[in-house]
Amino acid sequence: MVIEAIKILFVSIFSFIVAILLTPVMMKALLRFGIKKQIRTSESAPIFSALHSKKAGTPTMGGIIIWGTVLFVAVLMAALSNIFSGIGVFDHLNFISRSETYLPLAAMVFAALFGLIDDILGVFRIGPKGGGLAIKHKLIVYALLGSLGAWWFYSPTHLDWHVLTIPFLGNIDIGAWYIPIFMFIIIASAFSANETDGLDGLLGGVSMFAFGALGVIAIVLGRFDLAAMCGAIVGALLAFLWNNVFPAKFFMGDTGSMALGITMGVIAMLTNTTLLLPFFAAVMVIESLSVIVQKIYKKMTGKKLFLSTPIHHHFEAKGMPESQITMRLWIISWMFAGLGVIVFFLSRLV
Repeated sequence: MVIEAIKILFVSIFSFIVAILLTPVMMKALLRFGIKKQIRTSESAPIFSALHSKKAGTPTMGGIIIWGTVLFVAVLMAALSNIFSGIGVFDHLNFISRSETYLPLAAMVFAALFGLIDDILGVFRIGPKGGGLAIKHKLIVYALLGSLGAWWFYSPTHLDWHVLTIPFLGNIDIGAWYIPIFMFIIIASAFSANETDGLDGLLGGVSMFAFGALGVIAIVLGRFDLAAMCGAIVGALLAFLWNNVFPAKFFMGDTGSMALGITMGVIAMLTNTTLLLPFFAAVMVIESLSVIVQKIYKKMTGKKLFLSTPIHHHFEAKGMPESQITMRLWIISWMFAGLGVIVFFLSRLV
């Protein structure tokens, strides 16, 4: 247990260092190739356009720092483990394993690459409504990734998993219902992460608390490779936030938000904490609900319930400083993530 704790801590710190060193290189590349945020002027969202027009021209696609670091650290540790096989220190550093991290790593990379394509289309204004992929196209990809993940979990030749844990009640075999539930979690996580990525440092901070909570649970469950991966993500997020907090030097972009959202959903399924995910990602849930409620309310009444959505834009429109909104949502995220961990521990005692 001590060795595993050292491994997780080392991977987290090493990931932070790698991401910090990668940041200036990434910044130069983004500026050199003109990868800058385009703020769409929209008649349907005039408040958002007015509030964020000044951010146009800020480098985007900085999310590469996050998933690029995690992937690099994972591959490096695996390579060192193979090269120096038999030497205890290096043997323990590898956290790539079929049962724990194959799927979340693969999901992260695929989602990140898809988000990267969307970012590039947006930067060069290719696509409908000023550039980028339409929501329906994103949902199709989310559903595709969700179905692949569901097959990996449910298939007898892979994880053969079709059990859902209900806090305080225990495990329930839900059979084939596991597939649509898995797909829903992946789609919802990806959508929520995308909606939350609207203020400097917001999604990065919220995700850091969520992956931290999932890492703690992975340790308790004895899934140390998965915990190490969570640690690598947290370390990369800390380094990313160093330059992404207000005023941000670069934005995460869809390549970061999609990777984080989908990976979060996959890890929640791996740790069987699906029903606790709303605690770990409480702010993301609130952001998504605000968008859904706004659309329903507007369709029913013809009026807006919020000045702008997601809800962080409503607070902006009310005059609250951006940094204050972000910090307060960080606090809410930290409290709910902690509450989720407490519920997890209490439910194990029943």
